[in-house]
Amino acid sequence: MSEPKTPQQEAAKPERRRALLLFSAALILAGAAWWAYWELYARFYESTDNAYVNGNVVQITPQIAGTVLEVNADDTQQVKAGQVLVQLDPSDAEVALQQAEADLAQILRQTTTLYNNNDQFTAALAARQTDLARAEDDLRRRQAAAGAVSKEELDHAREAVKSAQAALDVARAQLAANRSLTGQGTVADHPNVAQANARLHSTHLNLQRMTIVAPVDGYVAQRTVQIGQRVAPGSALMSVVPLDQVWVDANFTEKRLEHVHIGQPVLLSSDFYGDSVRYHGSVAGFSPGTGGAFALLPAQNATGNWIKVVQRLPVRIALDPRELAAKPLRVGLSMDVVIDTRSGR
Repeated sequence: MSEPKTPQQEAAKPERRRALLLFSAALILAGAAWWAYWELYARFYESTDNAYVNGNVVQITPQIAGTVLEVNADDTQQVKAGQVLVQLDPSDAEVALQQAEADLAQILRQTTTLYNNNDQFTAALAARQTDLARAEDDLRRRQAAAGAVSKEELDHAREAVKSAQAALDVARAQLAANRSLTGQGTVADHPNVAQANARLHSTHLNLQRMTIVAPVDGYVAQRTVQIGQRVAPGSALMSVVPLDQVWVDANFTEKRLEHVHIGQPVLLSSDFYGDSVRYHGSVAGFSPGTGGAFALLPAQNATGNWIKVVQRLPVRIALDPRELAAKPLRVGLSMDVVIDTRSGR
């Protein structure tokens, strides 16, 4: 038989029941509060801390070979568009430019002579036509006075006509040949002049390219060039990062993007500044493929031992340029991203 319960045990039963009821009520209230929070607020927001600042890294490379004379920028230094970063030795380019100028001047003289020859050959052609007309007139007069002119004199007149005709043919051929060299345009349109002019422009560009300037405003990074170094076209000298043109790539799992659309507002914070600094942005677009699709070794899913792995899709977030100017971000910084999905597509 069970032992009889003491008065203290009998008195504790209502207390336990009351405590269980209070705990159950608190649990139900907490569940209701969480349900209300989810239905009214939380389900309209998608967040991730798998997000990083990204931006354009403008690589500075020479377009022609040369020896470095000056390096006017170093890592972390701010530069402006058009500022000289690297100066190459311009001596060879200056000599090439002078040679191209001399070649152009010489070809201009030669081509001008060709065009002047047209006038000379035209005048010679007119003179030969006059000689032929005179010889033909002499021949006709002698033929008209056949009885008073000897056969020998008549033969001489005929030979004179043939000689004048041959001279006319030579003058006409010379004029045609010279016109084929000049064409119908002017001296400036002649192919030889155009070719020499193009070489002059090319050497002038090469001289300008000896001075390497910053294409954008930004900060210098990854400087590798040194004074005295011989650089080749396309070799990396340094990079310029425009921090006013950065964005955020937020990597969301594929199941959490059902209600995310372009243009929706985004609230961001950076570990660099802490939660006290907030950035505002908007969804700018979605990557055309997941991170695994663009990996160096993409996953081979068509195998017998396939296991499903949830993929992440990069979402680009555009930032407010005024907030960026007040609190600049660096490429690669971690960000916390919260997207408000209440707005439509």
